Amino acid sequence: MQKTLTPLQEIKLVGISVRTNNVNMFEMNPVNNKIAATVQKYFHEGLPEKINNRKKHGVTYCVYTNYESDFTGDYTYFIGEEVDSFDNISEGFESLVIPVQNYAKFTTESGPMPMVCISAWQKIWTMTAAEFGRERAYIADFEVYDERALDHQNVVLDIYIGIQK
Repeated sequence: MQKTLTPLQEIKLVGISVRTNNVNMFEMNPVNNKIAATVQKYFHEGLPEKINNRKKHGVTYCVYTNYESDFTGDYTYFIGEEVDSFDNISEGFESLVIPVQNYAKFTTESGPMPMVCISAWQKIWTMTAAEFGRERAYIADFEVYDERALDHQNVVLDIYIGIQK
């Protein structure tokens, strides 16, 4: 994975969320795998097309936020799209603001989903503060799925890990 350090401005998102943890994420039982169920709902119900004020059609953000502690505790998983404003949010959707923050941005190698994502996170979880450039902030971390994710056998994604100032 390639790494760059980058500051980002505030990002406004509209989508859906679920509270979970990394133990549930890797469970094969669909009852426990809350992230997979949330992603399925988002795409199978055509939710992106129902988001008002979309800024970049087809660019999906998957955010990990409201951490209980660190990556070993509970957190909120949010999937949605960037919007220009929170005006006229449709029923059933939530808003989320990713605050101004510094990030270690990782760009994955090309590969099949979900292995590209799983492999990247397994590496990230073992990294030290020195490898990130600073301590993790645990405010908001996120994946960006854009045109490089259209071919599910050759996905490339960016993962942004919030780091302390």
